[in-house]
Amino acid sequence: MRHLAAYLLLKVGGNENPTAEDIKNLLGLVGVDGEEERLTQLLADLEGKDVAELIASGQERLVKAGGAAVAAGAAASAGPAADGTAPEKKEEKPKVEEVDALDGGMDMFGGSGGGGDY
Repeated sequence: MRHLAAYLLLKVGGNENPTAEDIKNLLGLVGVDGEEERLTQLLADLEGKDVAELIASGQERLVKAGGAAVAAGAAASAGPAADGTAPEKKEEKPKVEEVDALDGGMDMFGGSGGGGDY
């Protein structure tokens, strides 16, 4: 992942075709050693491809996968149970507010109720 991030930073910075050495130098600036095997594989995978198109297609896949997951989750939560019975609804309890009384104490900023000053 760090190799890809370095590659993308170099692209955004104006380097149209970052080399393995460029990526190693960038990673070295932040004290990270580049792994030669992964770096070679990344550059081979990206060779001849437009990074903007790859990102766009990845976004489309995420939207499709995310939409399917949301739809499946909604259908599962709204539908009847496997035995045909309706899902059991939980009864909500009324929310009780807690009051922190500072009887004779001081408020957070030493104001009223404290009696003393700092």
